[in-house]
Amino acid sequence: MTAPNRSVLWAQTLVAELAAAGVNRAVLAPGSRSTPLTVAFAAHEDVEAVSLLDERSAGFYALGQAAQTGEPTAIVTTSGTATANLHPAVIEADAARVPLVVLTADRPPELHDSGANQTIDQQRLYGSAVRQSRTLPEPAPRSRALRSLRVTAARAVQSATGTPPGPVHLNVPFRKPLEPTPVEGDVPADLADRAPLAVEGREGPFVDVSTGRPTLSDAARDDVVDAIEDADRGLIVAGPANQPSPTRPALAALAEATGFPVLADPLSGHRFGHDGDGPVVCGGYDSYLGAAEAWDWPDPEVVVRFGRSPTSKVCRHYLRDAQARQFVVDPAGRWPEAEFTATDLLVAEPTDLADDLATQVSTPGSEAWRARFAETERAYWALIEQRRETADFEGAILSHIAADAPAGATLVVSNSMPVRDLDRFGKPREASIRVLGNRGASGIDGVTSTALGAGSVTDGPLVLAIGDLAFYHDLTGLLALDRGDVEATIVLVNNDGGGIFHMLPIEAFDPPFRDFFETPHGLDFSPVADLFGATFLSVETPGAFADLYRESLASSGTQIIEVQTNATDSHRTREALADDLATRLSSRSDEREHGQ
Repeated sequence: MTAPNRSVLWAQTLVAELAAAGVNRAVLAPGSRSTPLTVAFAAHEDVEAVSLLDERSAGFYALGQAAQTGEPTAIVTTSGTATANLHPAVIEADAARVPLVVLTADRPPELHDSGANQTIDQQRLYGSAVRQSRTLPEPAPRSRALRSLRVTAARAVQSATGTPPGPVHLNVPFRKPLEPTPVEGDVPADLADRAPLAVEGREGPFVDVSTGRPTLSDAARDDVVDAIEDADRGLIVAGPANQPSPTRPALAALAEATGFPVLADPLSGHRFGHDGDGPVVCGGYDSYLGAAEAWDWPDPEVVVRFGRSPTSKVCRHYLRDAQARQFVVDPAGRWPEAEFTATDLLVAEPTDLADDLATQVSTPGSEAWRARFAETERAYWALIEQRRETADFEGAILSHIAADAPAGATLVVSNSMPVRDLDRFGKPREASIRVLGNRGASGIDGVTSTALGAGSVTDGPLVLAIGDLAFYHDLTGLLALDRGDVEATIVLVNNDGGGIFHMLPIEAFDPPFRDFFETPHGLDFSPVADLFGATFLSVETPGAFADLYRESLASSGTQIIEVQTNATDSHRTREALADDLATRLSSRSDEREHGQ
């Protein structure tokens, strides 16, 4: 490795070691102070680099790549406020356990606290949201310093991909010259001869990091097995996860052994992709569990919970009120249950645990309990399919999106109402569909960029379901269509404002509801398509949307399909569907009680 000056040598060494440790993608936001890092990433043959102009969008694009692949993506910015624009993506990566390597260029130490241009305090900038934070020493062409740099890089990647995965932050000061300008004597000519290990590194990573997998003791596992076998009524809850947790085969085996129905969040990796002859995968629970007590629906006795807290508030409250022993599985030993009623925390790798339990459990639960969920699911989805064809409401749009997305597609769903409508109206299917969403911190910023980042690392179709406010928040992210060479079907559910606020009590108070909560904007989004090289189509009914959606999935290029909706009417339709379902299920409950 030869270098014209110490800044270039430092950046080349750092990037080479990150690549050796498994970082093979980098998102680069342009800037001067980060020049050595940008040049090193752009030149490295094992790194796929893309340049995006807006740091906030770039951070979420990197987040989307890492969420899709499970591998760390590097994100590079210059110094100053550029670094702060990454903070939303860092927060989401922390909460959602997505591996990122955040590299912020910095000014030399003597320029701090001096009023120097574009110089802020970047040490520990992201607080507790990162797994590791370190400001590197100034570049030095010395053997020990370079070996230290390589070790730091290897450890940073290990921290990003460990248990739990998440973002790490390396703050990297550089002095001028920042470009590959030769500086006589800056790097000793014989450095590589005197210190070959420091300059060239090792074959592969400089440090091989090995980690174990958390497992339960035999006694703890047997306690879980006994609880499951003693229960007639049990549930498996699969919450949001970037990768199916546990894997689909492991969860199917556990469901078969226990006889427990699976409440599968749409972001869990288990709503879509299980064999029809496999577990009872439930997706309509948000609409019927809230009235379970009124239908004389008994509580589960045991619940095994994987992943993060479910999207469905109804599901969370049902579990909160259930008189059950609840096992929360988390390999990092964190507590992903905000109602604080779970009884046991199992610190174990989810797939290993599910496989182990499946081989140990010999007595499945009640077939009647399992059949009750299966029957309720059939009744619910029959109602939804009937209403989808006759009612113009936002839930029908998400129903069509989930039903018609082809196997192998990636569906990224925005927060606020789209993810809730997918949760309630996305029917389980055998087709394997990858569903992602920023549910770690549940913001509406960066959703488009997350989707395009996820789409850039897959060969399958990309679908983004997004509301108008989230679309507005990340318009600059659409530049990645061209710069990242991504094609997508973007479904823009435009209800002219914050439709989710219709779910809250503030709806009854106007003023200030309309102007300060619903916040209608009246924006015409059609010019965006010309600006970013897409096709813009607009419809007013879910039926018309369904035809355009299927056409888009079969077409090249990017289509933005706007569906104009009325937030108030959609919310009233959701309420009417819930009432209709309650009436139907109450009738079934009465029939069951009277033996009819």
